[in-house]
Amino acid sequence: MTAPRDSAPSPADVAPDTRRAPRRQVADRVPVTDQMAGQIIGRLGNVSETGLLMLASVTLCEDALYQLRFPLLLGDGRHVQVDVGVHLLWTEPAHVPGQSWAGFRFLTLGREHRQLLREWVSEGGTAT
Repeated sequence: MTAPRDSAPSPADVAPDTRRAPRRQVADRVPVTDQMAGQIIGRLGNVSETGLLMLASVTLCEDALYQLRFPLLLGDGRHVQVDVGVHLLWTEPAHVPGQSWAGFRFLTLGREHRQLLREWVSEGGTAT
């Protein structure tokens, strides 16, 4: 039996990564905008070509659909705004009060943006 923790573990602490699509951790503070509300709702945690983990700074509705936008800095120096329709699969409290981890799967992502994300994940470009 282990001692109880003061706060919830991050998703990365819970179980080994068994997802099929490779993901890339995002080291910088990359804002994620809810395009319908016109406001920043969090920042990227990691991204793949099929979904993303976000540290949310607002309350989200589980099982809801969102239209999100986030910037990426590609390896060739170009900045690209990625627009994606997502389904919120789960949320869990983060270590900081008022924040939560949120896991999304992509529902709509243009072919060009999917290819850019695939390359960004595999090449190790940075988000901005």
